[in-house]
Amino acid sequence: MSVDSLLYDFMEKVSDDPRIGPAHISLFVAILNFWKLQAFASPVSVFGRDLRKFAKIGGNSLYHRCMRDLKEFGYIGYVPSFNPALGSLVYLF
Repeated sequence: MSVDSLLYDFMEKVSDDPRIGPAHISLFVAILNFWKLQAFASPVSVFGRDLRKFAKIGGNSLYHRCMRDLKEFGYIGYVPSFNPALGSLVYLF
């Protein structure tokens, strides 16, 4: 599956989902970017500070809410890491 097809599928789904806002979309695009940078490895290993910077999300609380929402709404799988040396894992569906 390519970045383009995942992004297209995601945008098709969220266009009818009133729970998803610009920050969610920006975060999903950031995850796709890191997936591509990691040679399309699954799961994607990410650090919140890197995703926030790329997605232009300033606050930790907004970042965590968007990640939780994307997981709860079924757009991604997310396994947080509480170890600052290890990234959290994101699964793309």
